[in-house]
Amino acid sequence: MKKIVSVLAIMASLMALSACNTVQGVGRDIERGGQAIERAAR
Repeated sequence: MKKIVSVLAIMASLMALSACNTVQGVGRDIERGGQAIERAAR
């Protein structure tokens, strides 16, 4: 039983970390897109 709980906890941790990376990457892409629009508007 402890082994199953440990495996599930590790899997949940990995999924949470990968979600953070994905959201962070999207945020960077949006920021770069905004910077490109600002440069074009000058």
